[in-house]
Amino acid sequence: MGMEREVIVLGGGPAGLAAGLYLSRGGKDILLFEGLSGGLATTIEKIENYPGFPEGISGTEFISRLRQQAQHFGAELQDGEAEALEVEGLDKVVRVNGTQHAARAVIVATGTTPRPLNIPGETEFRGRGVSYCATCDGPFFRGRPVAVVGGGDSAVKEALYLANIASQVYLIHRRDSLRAEFIAEQRVREHPRVEIVWDSVPEKIEGDQVLSGIVVRNRKTDQKRTLTVSGVFIYVGAQPQTGFLQGVLECDPAGFVVIRENLETSVPGVFAAGDVCAKSFRQIVTAVADGALAAHSVIEYLNQVVPAGGTV
Repeated sequence: MGMEREVIVLGGGPAGLAAGLYLSRGGKDILLFEGLSGGLATTIEKIENYPGFPEGISGTEFISRLRQQAQHFGAELQDGEAEALEVEGLDKVVRVNGTQHAARAVIVATGTTPRPLNIPGETEFRGRGVSYCATCDGPFFRGRPVAVVGGGDSAVKEALYLANIASQVYLIHRRDSLRAEFIAEQRVREHPRVEIVWDSVPEKIEGDQVLSGIVVRNRKTDQKRTLTVSGVFIYVGAQPQTGFLQGVLECDPAGFVVIRENLETSVPGVFAAGDVCAKSFRQIVTAVADGALAAHSVIEYLNQVVPAGGTV
């Protein structure tokens, strides 16, 4: 086991990096494991709603700046995904890539991964036509028809991004109204290359060597329709990366970490920030705010448990 740190931060997305920035500026000795470096933010082509960037900024550039800022103030960043968390009295022990690391406090900011549809063909064509990231894979489908599944912010914005690349975009949504922010919904409704397939659920992804179509069923009429597409992009929600926390921290039925107002979890000295938390609104701006608040709460916790110059 390496030397004990004051704080270990798990996650290199907006929440984790903001926590790293605030902790290092607060004079704390921290080690941040980036996991899926940048998190879902790096998959966003253009962030338009983060305050202070009127022209927008790419997710990759935004994360790059956050990393530089955290490192500038002394945060130590390492690759690695958390595999386990153990609590031994006041000490917290995190296992990352088979190695144990001890700390007085931990911030869990491991974020989410895309939720799969769990329909026939999805697994078989993953990486060969099925994607969960339009900015990563969209250019492979230039001039060809694609489908986007979902009706929230992510689905609508990625449909708009793909409409500039693909020949046709089918936006498949299980309801008769979208759940995206107003301006994005307006744009997608008016785009000539986007067809919204209302009240429909995907049932099967088809193809031989390559993906050739997606079968959808209208929930009101029960009629089925096969859309001829080369790619299927799936945005039906997210699942938290909390498998390593089961039995250690209290999580809600969906697996999100249950937090108090100060972002402390059910275990004293373990805090959570960002999309991994059980909450109703998940945005980059709220993740950054969570990271700052979690860092503040950690500093208060450390000052109470281990006063400056004191011992446990």
